[in-house]
Amino acid sequence: MFDIFLPFASGAIQFGWKDIVDIIIVAVIIYALIRITKGTRAFAVLKGLGVIIIAAVVFAIFNFQTVSWILSWLLSASAIVMVILFQQEIRRALEKLGSSKIFGMAFVNTERGEEIVRELTHAVTNLSLHKTGALIVIERKTGLLDIRETGINIEAKVTSQLVENIFYPNTPLHDGAMVITNGRISAAGCFLPLSSKRDISSELGTRHRAALGVSEVSDSYTIVVAEETGVISYAYDGELHRDMDSGTIRELLEDLFMTAQGDEDSGKPQVSKFRRRIGGKK
Repeated sequence: MFDIFLPFASGAIQFGWKDIVDIIIVAVIIYALIRITKGTRAFAVLKGLGVIIIAAVVFAIFNFQTVSWILSWLLSASAIVMVILFQQEIRRALEKLGSSKIFGMAFVNTERGEEIVRELTHAVTNLSLHKTGALIVIERKTGLLDIRETGINIEAKVTSQLVENIFYPNTPLHDGAMVITNGRISAAGCFLPLSSKRDISSELGTRHRAALGVSEVSDSYTIVVAEETGVISYAYDGELHRDMDSGTIRELLEDLFMTAQGDEDSGKPQVSKFRRRIGGKK
């Protein structure tokens, strides 16, 4: 019989500073799990698992041995099930954990940053005016090598002409995503993971779902131009921000390519102008 809940039933636990630290660590882990899984199907599974844990503790306290044994066995066997059910969330968490500041984007000097911002803004604006669909992923601290390998290696300077030509309708690369790494177009025609969220508007197409998908597994920013309407959007951290104008996109790009130091607390770029324009949102 599994006795993992015996300490709770005995009532003999003596709390010390180590126990307090232990509880805080567990609370942080639970909070992180909630943040990672919120809005996904795995969140419902996590809530169900929480109910089982609470029930197991209650039954152990009242010394219901048979029920406690069954619930303890279920929890012990759930480790393998958790890996299967939460594989996407676990991967996302590990990628964020491994995204250290020392492995961030290579430094882009001010002059080159201004050029990238100017060229990308011009390209996105033209694509929007002509209602040409586009998907531009700006790689940051989380490496996207696996995604870049699904497309065609480019390794070219960012120019509005090249960006517009890549997304020109009926060309070989127009349906895939372009990835910008360290201020250069590293690949095009790439396949992105689709978001697993269920509450995505039915108005959004595959490009928007793909933009959300890559933002859920990395810290990248993805600019989307809708093919039907020309509406400009961007995705970051599992959230989609729609109806951006060229000025807002320019300020976002300035914060990404022309900010020397990022926010040390959040790991996000300093976005003063950008946040003021969209009402303080990230």
